[in-house]
Amino acid sequence: MLNLLKIRNLALVDELVWELGPGLVGVTGETGAGKSVIVGALKLVLGERADKSLIRTGEDACTVEAVFQLRDAAEADAVLAEGGLEPCEDGSLIVRRVIGLNASRQFVNDSPVTLGLLKRLGEHLVDLHGPHDHQSLLSTERQLSMLDAYAGSDGALDTYRRAWRAWRDKIAELDDLRSAESASNQELELLRHQVDEIDAAQLKPEEEDEIADRYRRASNATRLVELSAAAASALGVDESGVLARLVEVQRWVRDLEKLDPGIRDRTQGLEAAVMELQELERSLADYAEELDIDPAEAQRLERRVNVFETLKRKYGADLTAVIAHRDRAAARLDAVENRGERLEQLGAEVDALREATDKAGLTLGAKRKKAAPKLAKEIADQLKDLGFKQSSFELRIQAGREPGAWGLESVEFLFGPNPGEPLQPLRQIASSGEISRVMLAVKSALAEQDATPLMVFDEIDANVGGEIARAVGKKMAGLGARHQVVAITHFPQVAALAARHYVVEKEVAGGRTRSRLYPVAGEGRIAELVRMLGGGGESARAMAASLLAD
Repeated sequence: MLNLLKIRNLALVDELVWELGPGLVGVTGETGAGKSVIVGALKLVLGERADKSLIRTGEDACTVEAVFQLRDAAEADAVLAEGGLEPCEDGSLIVRRVIGLNASRQFVNDSPVTLGLLKRLGEHLVDLHGPHDHQSLLSTERQLSMLDAYAGSDGALDTYRRAWRAWRDKIAELDDLRSAESASNQELELLRHQVDEIDAAQLKPEEEDEIADRYRRASNATRLVELSAAAASALGVDESGVLARLVEVQRWVRDLEKLDPGIRDRTQGLEAAVMELQELERSLADYAEELDIDPAEAQRLERRVNVFETLKRKYGADLTAVIAHRDRAAARLDAVENRGERLEQLGAEVDALREATDKAGLTLGAKRKKAAPKLAKEIADQLKDLGFKQSSFELRIQAGREPGAWGLESVEFLFGPNPGEPLQPLRQIASSGEISRVMLAVKSALAEQDATPLMVFDEIDANVGGEIARAVGKKMAGLGARHQVVAITHFPQVAALAARHYVVEKEVAGGRTRSRLYPVAGEGRIAELVRMLGGGGESARAMAASLLAD
């Protein structure tokens, strides 16, 4: 759930720290008090583009921070992995937006992220619905996704999509080959020359550094002998050598140690130094003798290096790139020379992949057709609770002409609010009050399958009567048993059903207007419900107390 929401310098809110809690959370207040700021803050968390006019007057930036605790972080972790981020630790996820006058930034668990990644992440965190936020419900693709969730056919859908993508990719490959112009004789000759030239070199990417190293030693062998022999001679034991002088130093030190044994702590490293220099002198002498001055070998290595450099100038920065160029040229040559045979082969592959796609689509479709009437009945039952006593609801499944990204069929949610009238697609329903209740019925029917932690309903109870508002509130409370639900409402019947009740109000302090949010309980909550009922005496208070008691 959403544990904590922090807002700073957003519109009329100077600073707000809100710990929500589980279940149904009610938010009420006068029109214009600032309830929309909460919705606006959540939309920023969801990755919506920010308007600099949201920054509180006189401030340089506004900040929104949301702390989520996820029971199952698999989907969120998958999105984070796309952006190269670490997975959630213990299911904890912190989203922060900073909107500045000059620049805006967004962070997840203190790591900077793109707005696109935040938007994809937000789809798994919050499901927000307002009076005009029902486009997702009207989308036939979204309706199909809801049916799949209810049918438990996500695995079948994944299998189908893999088959469908493979089929579409193979069709694209076949179309490219059909539309490609035949290569000219000049191009064919060039391709053959490139493949033959690179093949003749018998390249191995790992030999480039080895050959270069051996060539460097062979071409500098004479100089290497001179230098190593000179260094060994300088270290030698003749009168001018370093080791000869060190023998004399050893004699002086031994005399010192006889006169003052305490000096041994200072001189004990001399023997080791002499031994190391003796070993170095022998090693340099051996190295000089091992160097093989072979002009023929040097010439052979030089020719090999020249081959490498020539091919790299023509085909790539290193031998790996040269070999890759050869493979592309060979593939192009093969495609042109064997175009007819390849067309026939690709056609057979397309047919086989289409057969696999149809098979996976039929399996997926069977699950959908079995689940559709059950889901329709469950939604219809939910609608009856929301005041549509004689309404009808159906899921119409229609076969498509060709396999599509979502399967072999499409689905349309059909609703008839009045008996005797034909059912119509949801997108043709004009009443926002009706579509809001249909959306709530669908959400209630899919409560167990919907994994979104937080649902936000922003005044979706508008344009409904008192009893219907009470039914809407009960549905939200029911959803609160499986999700965290925030209901921003003007109806006391809805607010009274909330497990926690918060009030937003405006106040003037120091000549500035600000919005604040605070919890109400007991008498304070009754007073807020009385205000929502229109005020007035003991009868309103008794009604408010009755709503809470119920």
